[in-house]
Amino acid sequence: MKKEVKKVVLAYSGGLDTSVILKWLQDEYKCEVVTFTADLGQGEELEPARKKALALGIKPENIFIDDLKEEFVKDFVFPMFRANAIYEGEYLLGTSIARPLIAKRQAEIAKITGADGVSHGATGKGNDQVRFEMGYLAQDSTLTIIAPWREWDLNSREKLLAYAADHGIPIDQKHVDKDGNPTLSPYSMDANLLHISYEGLHLEDPNAEPEDEMWLWTTSPENAPDKAEYIEIGYSHGDPVTLNGNVLSAATMLQSLNELGNTHGIGRIDIVENRFVGMKARGCYETPGGTIMLKAHRAIESITLDREAAHLKDEMMPRYAKLIYNGFWFAPEREMMQAAIDKTQEFVNGVVRLKLYKGNVMVVGRQSADSLFNPAYCTFEEDEVYNQKDAEGFIKLNALRFIIAGKARNNR
Repeated sequence: MKKEVKKVVLAYSGGLDTSVILKWLQDEYKCEVVTFTADLGQGEELEPARKKALALGIKPENIFIDDLKEEFVKDFVFPMFRANAIYEGEYLLGTSIARPLIAKRQAEIAKITGADGVSHGATGKGNDQVRFEMGYLAQDSTLTIIAPWREWDLNSREKLLAYAADHGIPIDQKHVDKDGNPTLSPYSMDANLLHISYEGLHLEDPNAEPEDEMWLWTTSPENAPDKAEYIEIGYSHGDPVTLNGNVLSAATMLQSLNELGNTHGIGRIDIVENRFVGMKARGCYETPGGTIMLKAHRAIESITLDREAAHLKDEMMPRYAKLIYNGFWFAPEREMMQAAIDKTQEFVNGVVRLKLYKGNVMVVGRQSADSLFNPAYCTFEEDEVYNQKDAEGFIKLNALRFIIAGKARNNR
């Protein structure tokens, strides 16, 4: 049974899927549509989305194009990196962390415009439907959610293109084929200031190597400069705040690190991941700045975090990463974990020196006024603060249960 809605806020990119959805909502639900395009640093000109929305009959006052880059990095990416979050050992969660912000802003726009519904272009097979809808429900559970991919029969690119042609929907062809002709991207792609992702078609064979021309952001490591580049990142309370001594805003920091990583071929990964809905999926990602940030953050933590705090934090990380991947950014348990993680960052201050070279990020120095690294204790030379004889009792006490168990076995 079709839901009754009067006005719907659509997460709108201006691409094939959401352009078709815009028209489909108008025709199938006979509702007023509000378009919301989030600028998360995807590197594309967003004004064409406004023009396309106008051409499809959207009122100017119902078109929202919001620059969310600073909020995205400061309030979503940086907290995640304080946790060193990484899903299944490799994925830096570039798509996952963007969805809660988009959902939050959609719900806000619904309130501003008096809309009673929200809609997205995520398919019924993927994780994004969960992330968007968990976000909507956390903000305003009274909103009606419309997920076209779970309702319509336009279940292929060919059907979408035919629908667009039948309804006069212009489709931008930003890519070129091997003969130089304009074409749609052969991949399902998502981009923001943290990463760009690729899925589908050629990549659906997990044994097929990605084509060189697929990678859009990074120089191949083979073609990266033959000379290494050294950089310094300054940290305050676990967040990067300076690059080579210059204070940068959150978004500018990530953009600058992206440019450095792009130059040196840093941040490419090719993985098969476990989706929340149950199947395995192969994806390729470029996360140049994030790869540098993760390495640098762990380096500054290595000299400023207490051992047991660091180890407990590492134990929490997979659970924290899984919550983000599965769409639980607004869950109380994620917020509880964030509070604990942020407490550990109180003294994570200092400077990390890194060497960038042909796809590699190497830590070559770290210093902090809050460092717990004390040469007086760990030197291999003569010292006056550590009595090595104390280690004998320390070892025996730690082995006491082994000793007792061994005696018991021998007496059986």
